[in-house]
Amino acid sequence: MSYVDGFVVPVPAGKKEAYRTAAAKAQQVFRDHGATRVVECWGDDVPDGKVTDFKRSVKADGDEVVVFSWVEWPDKATRDAGQKKVMEDPRMQDPDMPFDGQRMIWGGFDVMLDG
Repeated sequence: MSYVDGFVVPVPAGKKEAYRTAAAKAQQVFRDHGATRVVECWGDDVPDGKVTDFKRSVKADGDEVVVFSWVEWPDKATRDAGQKKVMEDPRMQDPDMPFDGQRMIWGGFDVMLDG
């Protein structure tokens, strides 16, 4: 089974195109280093929860939109090697990211069901 890195990040609504541009650049870097798929989803129907929710998970404020993303890899070994290369890739050294990276949450996941 494949391996997936998942991400949730708050992005100012007015920076949607800047985020799309940065995400497209990152998508190519991930693909160049072994990822099989990169998906970026702009929040559209992200309700407030009673206990927790996507917005609270990243401390999104009133003008921020939650973005949910994932990167698929063939397996964890490819991900571990590829992720290291992605972080070292000069194309990823952009200090002008259109979001607050300190509030991004992410994690790696073994796929247990895909269909």
